[in-house]
Amino acid sequence: MLQFLQSSKLAQVALTVLRIALGWMWFSSGIGKVMGGEFNAGGFLQAAAANPVLKGGTEEVAYPLYVAFLENVAIPNADLFSFMVMWGEVFVGIALIIGLFTKTAGFFGGVMNTSFLLAGTVSTNPLMLLMTIPLLVSKRNAGRLGVDRFTPAIEEKVKNKKRPLKTIEKPA
Repeated sequence: MLQFLQSSKLAQVALTVLRIALGWMWFSSGIGKVMGGEFNAGGFLQAAAANPVLKGGTEEVAYPLYVAFLENVAIPNADLFSFMVMWGEVFVGIALIIGLFTKTAGFFGGVMNTSFLLAGTVSTNPLMLLMTIPLLVSKRNAGRLGVDRFTPAIEEKVKNKKRPLKTIEKPA
């Protein structure tokens, strides 16, 4: 299966459809927040910290480190996190739709999905996370029918420009 995802032309087409659908989900979610003009994650963050996910049938917090992160980092910086969420969703969506830095966009989308799940928000997050996995394991195949088709050549040019110039040593 892994070989199929990483090298098959049929997989390229299927991954492209999956990538664009996932990208649209991210983009539409993010652009709604950006265009709404009043998105603030502060209330969501406070609710997630005040009502954390509990271990089944107990009063024990399932993810205490995540709750500590919310209380000590995210809530005090709610404006920054609001900005990062709405624009992160937009940029992950655009990158996936056009197939630019597909694996990187998929990774950061997966990080957002995981954060939302740790906060107790199910919604479409499990589905989106499952859709991301084939994109991440497909090497470059998920972006070959997109802008990623051109990134290896660009990477090679950048590597060549970073090489130090050879100096000619003067004879003593």
